[in-house]
Amino acid sequence: MLNPNVPALPPRRDTEPVLVPVMDVTLDRRGLLYGLAFATLLTVAVYFGSQRFHGFDGALAGYCFATVFALFGVVYRYVVWLQRPPTRMYWKRGWQLFWQPGHRLQNLGLFLRAGWEKLIEQRFIRKRSRKRWLAHQLIFWGCIIAIAITFPLTFGWLRFESDFAKPSDYMIVLMGQRLDFFTFPARSALGWLIMHGLNVAAVLCLGGIALVLGRRIRDEAELATQRFDNDIMPLVLLFAVSVTGMMLTASNMFLEGKFYYWITTTHAVTVYLWLLYLPFGKFFHIFQRIANVGVWFYKAAGANGPQARCARCDAEYISQMQQDDLKTILPDLGLDYTHSQVGNWQNLCPSCRRKLLTLNQFRATGKEFM
Repeated sequence: MLNPNVPALPPRRDTEPVLVPVMDVTLDRRGLLYGLAFATLLTVAVYFGSQRFHGFDGALAGYCFATVFALFGVVYRYVVWLQRPPTRMYWKRGWQLFWQPGHRLQNLGLFLRAGWEKLIEQRFIRKRSRKRWLAHQLIFWGCIIAIAITFPLTFGWLRFESDFAKPSDYMIVLMGQRLDFFTFPARSALGWLIMHGLNVAAVLCLGGIALVLGRRIRDEAELATQRFDNDIMPLVLLFAVSVTGMMLTASNMFLEGKFYYWITTTHAVTVYLWLLYLPFGKFFHIFQRIANVGVWFYKAAGANGPQARCARCDAEYISQMQQDDLKTILPDLGLDYTHSQVGNWQNLCPSCRRKLLTLNQFRATGKEFM
């Protein structure tokens, strides 16, 4: 029943416009140009690296096209991401600090050390949890090995041929050049590792996936925040790629080639989906992590440079460089932090901001703060 004490809403006129939210699907021109440029460069590199497609395997054309599209998507999103005011400022400052005169050699050493700690060793993950670090390492090295093998093979840059002098041995043909100095017996331990490198990569990925899924199933914090499209889908795709890839070897070695065509098609579909998902899913943070090295430069320079002092308590609380950059970035985001007494809200330390908020609340209620 209607409550007579609650006033009814006024009737809507038919002439009033109805606002319908519309999703902005406008493409970024700079990202589009950079994406097309990198995709074109890769296509040209495939053409010349495969000796004008002489060494290109037509059966892998689908993989090559999906890789070119994935590169376009990654570059497009990366360029759009770099245009965000905070990211643009970090990117700009990072390069300025790296190329500053008199410190370039030292900065190169810091860059290599930061790259090792954050990209290769991933020490920041190990500090949080050794099991999580192990899962990341397994997936990381599994993907690195798989990419190092499949991309050159797909592009026609790399292939294996029998040695003319000893047909039981293989040699590597790289960019059309036969590496005669490096041959290996097909049935040796080295030959087995080279021929089964993708299976080794799949095992590493499956081990990391098992650890990640175990944590996501048992950890209540993960269960409360994880999303299927962002957290589970990457694992599902990587699992499908790894399993179907190993099934190709199992069909060839143990099943006399049975179901090989179906497995090949299924594996190709899973790889296509993984490559198409790469620019838009959680795996994109791999490329973002590279730019994080510049943030490390920024923080190191801020810690060693002049510090900003609070306008109220005169305590050091932030680097002067970061304070100035915040005052530049926030207006671009539509945030006005001007302050009548101290000029800008960023001139106050977090402690004084909380204290002033409390004092203003007491003033608004007409009470005194004891």
